[in-house]
Amino acid sequence: MKENSIDVDVLCVGHACYDLVFSVQKHPESDEKVFADDLVSSGGGPAANAAIAVSRLGLNAAFAGYLGNDLYGEMHLQEFINHQVGTQLIARGNAPTPLSTVLVKPDGKRALVNYKGSTKALLEGDIDFSTIKAKVILLDGHEPYISLKLVELARKLKIPTVLDAGSLHEGTEKLMDKVDYLVASEKFACQVAGDVDSALAVLATKSPAVVITLGEKGLIWQRGDQLGEMPAISISADICDTTGAGDAFHGAFAAAIAKNMSWSDVLSYSSVAGTLCCTKVGARTGLPSKVEHNKVFLSL
Repeated sequence: MKENSIDVDVLCVGHACYDLVFSVQKHPESDEKVFADDLVSSGGGPAANAAIAVSRLGLNAAFAGYLGNDLYGEMHLQEFINHQVGTQLIARGNAPTPLSTVLVKPDGKRALVNYKGSTKALLEGDIDFSTIKAKVILLDGHEPYISLKLVELARKLKIPTVLDAGSLHEGTEKLMDKVDYLVASEKFACQVAGDVDSALAVLATKSPAVVITLGEKGLIWQRGDQLGEMPAISISADICDTTGAGDAFHGAFAAAIAKNMSWSDVLSYSSVAGTLCCTKVGARTGLPSKVEHNKVFLSL
């Protein structure tokens, strides 16, 4: 077996950064200083968070992407290892690990600043996927060059692919008509077509299965000729931070596909993970364990 061969339930491909999440009473105005009530620091990034979400739900996950040879890269790598996420497809280099500062208000609304410095997207040959053995591949679009070749390989191997379309950029634009499941945020939908209903119709011509997540309004979907909607999951805990909710949803979505769940269960399973993530400050700290998740999911 080659050194970087993988045999996992879900391979997550894309962005890894390091998050500094500050709890604040309000987002600062121009030239205003505010003081944080709390600080949570951990690894972050859509695909990276999704990989840990999959692992916490009891499935096997691996991450493919970039981490710098710096303090933040080392800390993030150790988090992957601590959560039993496969790291053999991580490229390392001297460009910095991207850093995100997140300001979270008491109502859960957030503001985010991301720094990438000289870090560029990986090139097509930077990661060897030739021995891939995954049940599902999840991509966030932030590594478009390696992702485009990977979806071609996945199609040949009949591996389902899921796109986390958080916003419209080069990667998500190039991948949205090449994946089996297009799971988009409300922001992405509005960027594509102005409103979510129009976007659903447009995106359904790009991918055989489309889900648009709407936060507290739930989600809408189209799968072939079938359309539907699902309200947000109601739980007793308070919502305190929406950071990472989308990543939790996407990770759980890919996990549910890997588990061969029914379509309605895929949507419920994903929604529970996204909702539970909002009950704690920080993306990683909010990702539910299998026990926490099942307590809600099995009660639906």
